Amino acid sequence: MALWDIRGKAMGKPCWQFLGGARKQSITPYASLLPTGRTPEAYRDSLVAKAREAKQLGFRAGKMEVCVKGPYSHNGLKESDDWVVRIVAACREAVGPDFTMMVDVCYCWTNAKEALRVMRQLEPYDLFFMETPLQLDDLDGYAFLHDHSSIRVAAGELQNSRFEFLDLMDRGKVDVAQPDVGRVGGLTEARRVCDLAADRARLIVPHCWKTGIGIAASAHLSAATPHCPYIEFLPAALSEAPLRRELVVEELQLVNGVVPLPQKPGLGVELDPEAVKRYCVSRVSR
Repeated sequence: MALWDIRGKAMGKPCWQFLGGARKQSITPYASLLPTGRTPEAYRDSLVAKAREAKQLGFRAGKMEVCVKGPYSHNGLKESDDWVVRIVAACREAVGPDFTMMVDVCYCWTNAKEALRVMRQLEPYDLFFMETPLQLDDLDGYAFLHDHSSIRVAAGELQNSRFEFLDLMDRGKVDVAQPDVGRVGGLTEARRVCDLAADRARLIVPHCWKTGIGIAASAHLSAATPHCPYIEFLPAALSEAPLRRELVVEELQLVNGVVPLPQKPGLGVELDPEAVKRYCVSRVSR
């Protein structure tokens, strides 16, 4: 990402121009919403409140982190599948039918049939996709869900190369590939993943977490990718993470529900030197 940013700034051009040119005039972000709460009721209420606030901020779409069971459940919660359904239902009621809604369950199910049983209960809530219902190495399980569920299945946040995405798309049959520009190998490898997805008629929705740098890189990738309907966008106003709120200055802004095509050179964002100094970790010699 840094090399692409340097190139853009040196040439006075935004990065999307080097990625093949803009295929759209704006980028549509979805608000990525991680609730607080140490009981299922508090978790649900926190997520509902954030969903409502995201809609008030102008977002047209949002991803609900419904991580209340499984190995990566939040805040020590170990709830039943019924709570997954209840929380999704409450979020849909809060945002209404015209708001695009995704759900992330953080690898919570151990087998595809268990996941399918719950996903069928979630069909009435019109989900754009279900993210990471199974462990990433359960490629046959992902293929089973693709074949038996009407809800799109999304995965790929942890993949480190296009070759891993080939496994996900060809054997796992995932409908939505989620390359994280900061993990997959930068914009160069992310672009290769996008091309592979286009060849297989899959959607691209980049994974992105924590900082405005990754959001900016995802926006440039999306601008040059016609089959990328959304990017993940953690709203600074709804985040408890200092790095998300403070690391960059003049980050990309939401205007009428979309991010306008970036026009500044490079990634179009700058680091806040005070934040870099504040959060820098010095190397410790042993």
